[in-house]
Amino acid sequence: MKLPNTIFLLANLFLLTLLLYSCGQENQHNQNKELKRMTATPPKAKIVPKELEIHGHKRIDNYYWLNERENPEVIEYLKAENAYLDTVLGHTKETQEKLFAEMKGRIKEQDESVPYKLDDYYYYVRYETGKEYAIYCRKKGSLQAQEEVMIDGNELAKGHAYFAVGGMQVSYNQDILAYSTDTVSRRIYTLYFKNLTTGETLQDVIPNITGNIAWANDNKTIFYARQDLQTLRSYQIYKHVLGSDPAKDELIFEEKDETFNVGVYRTKSKKYMVIASSSTLTTEAQILDASKPNEKFKLFLKREREHEYGIDHVGDKFYIRTNWQAKNFRLMEVAENQTADKAKWKEVIAHRKEVLLEGFEVFKNFLVLEERKEGLMHLRIIKNDKTEHYVDFGEPTYAAGTGINLDFDTNILRYGYTSLTTPSSTFDYNMDTKEKTLLKQQEVVGGTFKPENYQAERIYATAQDGTKIPISLVYKKGTPKDGTAPLYQYGYGSYGYSLDASFSSVRLSLLDRGFIYAICHIRGGEEMGRQWYEDGKLLKKKNTFTDFIACSEHLIKEKYTSADKLVASGGSAGGLLMGAVVNLRPDLYKAIVADVPFVDVVTTMLDESIPLTTGEFDEWGNPKEKQYYDYMLSYSPYDNVEAKAYPNMLVTTGLHDSQVQYWEPAKWVAKLRTLKTDNNLLVLKTNMEAGHGGASGRFEALKEIALEYAFLFDVLGIKAY
Repeated sequence: MKLPNTIFLLANLFLLTLLLYSCGQENQHNQNKELKRMTATPPKAKIVPKELEIHGHKRIDNYYWLNERENPEVIEYLKAENAYLDTVLGHTKETQEKLFAEMKGRIKEQDESVPYKLDDYYYYVRYETGKEYAIYCRKKGSLQAQEEVMIDGNELAKGHAYFAVGGMQVSYNQDILAYSTDTVSRRIYTLYFKNLTTGETLQDVIPNITGNIAWANDNKTIFYARQDLQTLRSYQIYKHVLGSDPAKDELIFEEKDETFNVGVYRTKSKKYMVIASSSTLTTEAQILDASKPNEKFKLFLKREREHEYGIDHVGDKFYIRTNWQAKNFRLMEVAENQTADKAKWKEVIAHRKEVLLEGFEVFKNFLVLEERKEGLMHLRIIKNDKTEHYVDFGEPTYAAGTGINLDFDTNILRYGYTSLTTPSSTFDYNMDTKEKTLLKQQEVVGGTFKPENYQAERIYATAQDGTKIPISLVYKKGTPKDGTAPLYQYGYGSYGYSLDASFSSVRLSLLDRGFIYAICHIRGGEEMGRQWYEDGKLLKKKNTFTDFIACSEHLIKEKYTSADKLVASGGSAGGLLMGAVVNLRPDLYKAIVADVPFVDVVTTMLDESIPLTTGEFDEWGNPKEKQYYDYMLSYSPYDNVEAKAYPNMLVTTGLHDSQVQYWEPAKWVAKLRTLKTDNNLLVLKTNMEAGHGGASGRFEALKEIALEYAFLFDVLGIKAY
C-alpha cells in the first residue's frame, strides 16, 4: 500500500531535520574543538640565553635551563605542557577511554607463558585477571605438580607508581632466588634474595645495581654489576657471599675505559663465569671456573679495536661468534686452555658477504645458527654428521629467533615466531624429523581477529644513492590503494638494531580503521647485514634520514597513501629520526609522533656526565673532534629548527628517563613553539612518574598508546566511534 503524498513528505522532512541536526551537532563539535585550540594558550618557556662554544663556533641555547631537574620552575613548565595537552585534546578523552578498553579487551587477562625446564623444575610466568604485573612461578618434577609462587609482582608493586622486575636467577641448586626491582624508572635496581624452600626473604639487600646478576656454582656466591649513579654506565663487577655485609662486597673488576660497559653471566654449560666488557665496536671477555668463585678471572682474549666477539662453552671448548676478518661475523671454536691465542681458533662457519650471523645455540648433536639474509631471520640446523637444513616459515615477512634452550642433550629446539598477521607463537621443533609443535600462540581475545582478513607485503623504495630500502606493510584486505588510505610509517635505524615484522594486537585499532602500517628497514639497522649498519652511522648517519624520506615518497607515489594522510612515528633514536625528517621534509607528513626523542645531539654528546654519552662515540662520533661536530650540527633536530611550517606533532618523554633525558624533547618543543609558522597542533606529554619505557604494567602503557592514536585520529579527521 502506498503512503499518501502528505505522509511521504512529512517522513522525508523528519529525516531531513534529523540529518541537519546531526550535521549541526558534528559542526558544533568541530567548532568547539577549534575554539578550544585557538583560545588555549600554549606554555611559553622563558628564554635564558646560554652561549656554548667549541672549535671556535658559538651556539646560543635559549632553553638550556630546562635541564635543572630539581628546579620547581622546570617542573611547573612540564606540568603546564601536560595541562595544555589535556585542554586541546580534552575532546578526545572519551575516544582515548574507548580505545584503551578496546585494546585491553584484546588481551587475555588470565594468561601464562610456556614453561621451560631447568634441571628439576619447570619455570613460567602467569598473569591474573585485572592485575598489572607478572607472577613468577615454578613446579617441581612435572607440570602436574603443585605450583610454587616465587614472587608476585603485584604484591611487590603496591605503593609504587612505577614498578619493574630486573634480573632474576635461581642458585645452582635452585633453592635461592635472586631478583631485583626498580621503583623509580631510572633502571637503578635493588637486589633481594629469597629462600624458596622456607619462603623467607633474606636480610641481604644490595641497592644501586644494574639488575645484571649471575650465580656461581657454590649456591652462596653471586656476581653483580654496578653503575655510575650519574652517567648510569655499568662499570663495576662485585662479588657477594650470602650472609655477609653487602657494604663489604669485593670489587672484582672495574672497567676504566669510559666508552665501555661491563656485564657478567654464566655459560650454558654452567662451567664458566664470564665478565664481558663491550663498546660499540669492541668487546673483551674474562672467564672463571664457576665452581671456584674465589679465584681470579683470566682474559679470554685481550681487546682489540673493532674486534667484537661473544662466547659460549660446551664440553671442553668455547664457541666464538667473531667479526675478526669477517664483517658479517663467523663462528669459530677453541680449546678451553688456548683461548688467548687466535692462531689456535678453528673456523666452524665461514664468513659470508650476503649473510649476517646474529647468534648461535649449541646442543650435543646439533648446532643452530640465527642467520639474517635479505632482511629476514633464518634458523639453520646443522647436525654433527654435517647434514643441514633450514626451518621453513612460509611467509614473506616475519620475525623469528631461538627461545630458551637450556637442555644441552636434546634434539628439540624451542623457537619463537611471529609475523605482521601471525600472533606471537612458541614452537618446539624436532631437529631430526623437522616436526613442529605449536606450544602457544598469543590469543587475541574477542573473536573478531582472523589472520586471513589481513594482508602483508614486502616492497622496496629507492634511496638517493640508488640503494633499495625494504618496507614491510600490513593492512586489512579491501583497504584502497588509491592514495586515500591513512598510513602509519614507523622507523628506527640506529645501533644496528633490526626492526623485524612482528604482530601487534594494539595495531589492529589502526588497521581496522583503514590504516596501512609500514615498517621501514632503513640503514643504521642491520637488516641487510653489517654494512647496512655501517652505512647509517657516524659520518653516514644522514642516510638513515634520507632513506626514511625515500620510503615516504615511494609510499605516496605508489598510492598507498598521500601526504595529507601520512603519519610517521619513532622513539628514542627513532625520535631523532622523526626530528631530522620533519626538519628536512615537513611537507610529506600530516602528523609526527616522537616518543622520548634524542633530538639535542650535539649538546648531549658533548656532556660526558649524561648517561650513555661516552659509550656512544662510535655510534654518533665524538663532537670534540671538529669533523664530527660539524656533521652532527648539520642534522641535530634541535639545532636545525627553522621558522617554517611543521606538521601536527605529539612529543612524549618521561621525567626519570635514564636514556634520553626529559629536557631534550622539552627544549625541542619550546623552540618549535617559538619558530614554527603554522597553526598545527604541537603537544608535549611528560610522564612525571616514569622513564624511557613509559608507564609500567601491562595495561597502564596502553593509555599512552590510546592517547597517541586519539591524537592521530583527531588530526586526520577520523571518527573512531
